[in-house]
Amino acid sequence: MKLDILAFGAHPDDVELGCSGTIAKEVSLGKKVGIIDLTRGELGTRGSVPIRDKEAKNAAEVLGVSVRENLNMRDGFFVNDEQHQLEIIKRIRKYKPEIVLCNAIDDRHIDHGKGSKLVSDACFLSGLRKIETMFEGIEQECWRPKVVYHYIQWKNIEPDFVVDISNFIEKKTAAIMSYSSQFYSENTNEPITPIATKNFLESIHYRSQDLGRLVGVEYAEGFTVERYVAVNSLGDLK
Repeated sequence: MKLDILAFGAHPDDVELGCSGTIAKEVSLGKKVGIIDLTRGELGTRGSVPIRDKEAKNAAEVLGVSVRENLNMRDGFFVNDEQHQLEIIKRIRKYKPEIVLCNAIDDRHIDHGKGSKLVSDACFLSGLRKIETMFEGIEQECWRPKVVYHYIQWKNIEPDFVVDISNFIEKKTAAIMSYSSQFYSENTNEPITPIATKNFLESIHYRSQDLGRLVGVEYAEGFTVERYVAVNSLGDLK
């Protein structure tokens, strides 16, 4: 299956928090989108691996993505080395996305920055034909995505561009709340974490509102780029 967009997250729920409004919008436009989680979030304070697996499946159904995989890398301890790069290269060559979305370039959780660089490096290496890979017994052809965009997470990184998600904020919220084990609820005895507060839950809306305010729409998601984004004419910029 060839995908138009492939979104990576270090943990289940990273993609939902960072760019699920954009994903929902692209799916509505007929684009084929996939999600790959690097880890199963096994070091998370709340919930458990089986619970988070189920939540990730539910969130994928909410967003309408074509595929979701988990690479079972070690939460907190995966590194940017050949072994891990090759696992991502195999998926890039499998799905041949034009666009890759991945973690914030710098963030509170150490896995986010690591995951960002790991995926970015793998996207480049995937285009080198002398790196040979096999997937499910089939020799793969080289493939390099046209662009890599990094979504924004905990830190207020200044975006290079934003996407209007005004008609998709409720779907974004629903996808995030599929992870009920991870976020604020009045009726729980689970430990409090930075993302399990009422303030954080409310920030999903007000941060999207603030990005939207900057460009004259209700809600938006921001991204940073690794290289210049080309447009055909000034009229493509809004």
